[in-house]
Amino acid sequence: MNSTTNNTLIDKKLDEIINKKKQVGKKSFILGLTGIVCFLLLWQAVVSFELVNIKYFASPIQVIQAIIKKFVDESPDGSTLMYHVLASFQVSFTGFFLSIIIGAPLGLFMGWFKPVDKFVRPLFEIIRPIPPISWIPIAIVFLGIGVQAKAFIIFFSGFIPTLINSYTGIKMTNHVHVNVGKTCGASNMKIFFTIGVPSAMPMVFAGFKLSLGNAWSTLVAAEMLAANKGLGYMISMGRNFSRIDLVIAGMLIIGALGIMLSIIMDFIERKTLKWRYIK
Repeated sequence: MNSTTNNTLIDKKLDEIINKKKQVGKKSFILGLTGIVCFLLLWQAVVSFELVNIKYFASPIQVIQAIIKKFVDESPDGSTLMYHVLASFQVSFTGFFLSIIIGAPLGLFMGWFKPVDKFVRPLFEIIRPIPPISWIPIAIVFLGIGVQAKAFIIFFSGFIPTLINSYTGIKMTNHVHVNVGKTCGASNMKIFFTIGVPSAMPMVFAGFKLSLGNAWSTLVAAEMLAANKGLGYMISMGRNFSRIDLVIAGMLIIGALGIMLSIIMDFIERKTLKWRYIK
């Protein structure tokens, strides 16, 4: 009887916690939505009352109209909106995945194995301070203005934060756990994979998020300087043809896609590291 009562109380407590989290989530969503609406109304008012030069600034309504029209209209850059979005996704994901595939393992190995750290660190310290967009002229010379050149630039923007966070994460491994593994007779390599890597994953995912943000922002710069398609190219053409509505539309789409990618990355992290969110 006591066991049943305890289970009932636990179930009620869990339901209360879940409902409370749902309420907090709803309030956060409403507040966020209210903030966006207030911003759009303020933006519209600034343009409507001509508090800025409307020749160089577009209203939210004009921007929304430009986005809708761009789904079927290829002017002035020769492509529709979805074509630009898909082109940007192709380039950004190519560079991003290359950066995490190479950067994460390298950072983990550098943080765990001292010979690897000593071998790679001098070269890494030379590359680390160089801004990603500084590679654009070299990329154009050797790779042209295709996907390879832009992916190469984006790779460097995502590679650095991924490696640093992976390196830091595995350096933070609890030495007590490592000593337990050694006491149980586990080899250094086994401890690395069973203790070091799992303990570093929260920091690794933090590096992935930084890498994704850097890749998405660097993509725009790369496309504005060396491309014939993509959202950055669309913004550049909008500037050249004095289409401020198209420029702002491109900026808003980049921001919206960035939020979407961040949400997807959070979802993947929660599914991969479930133990972090059990409370």
